[in-house]
Amino acid sequence: MELNIAENRNHLNYSKWIYVKRILWTFGKFFFRNSPRIAFGYRNTILRLFGAKIGKHVHIYSSTVIWFPWNLEIGDWSAIGEETLIYNLGKVTIGEKATISHRVHVCAGTHDYTDPALPLLRPEIRIGNQTWICANTFIGPDIEIGEGAVIGAGTVMVKDAEPWGVYAGNPAKYIKKRILKK
Repeated sequence: MELNIAENRNHLNYSKWIYVKRILWTFGKFFFRNSPRIAFGYRNTILRLFGAKIGKHVHIYSSTVIWFPWNLEIGDWSAIGEETLIYNLGKVTIGEKATISHRVHVCAGTHDYTDPALPLLRPEIRIGNQTWICANTFIGPDIEIGEGAVIGAGTVMVKDAEPWGVYAGNPAKYIKKRILKK
């Protein structure tokens, strides 16, 4: 059996309405990316206009790349660092008081590699409250990061992270329990 790339490319992956939203978002991205560094409220407003659910006091930097704002939900007091890529073909939910550091790749899109046509899949990603995803980390499709978990710099997450666990490595391995100082 061989791959059928022609079938993949001829397949309509989205509704016409999604294609319209993607075209409109191209213009919205211009204003998002060309905003002053400290204009967090302004960027949050742009994302909300395009369907994102953004909590209060959320910091998202202008160099962050968000593919589909209408598939994004972020809780209060959370932050998304510089040059982070949120490839949210599927829904991405980020809890309250979560920190996504610089250059993290949140990947809620993949292909069914068992099908010769490689159809597009859009699994969800759920990142819990009070989590910290350190710089240069990859969060794969259909992953849940439990509340309070810490994912070390450069980690590749291909399995769920338990609440209040510390993970690091490629692939990620459980290191220890996260205990907050009093």
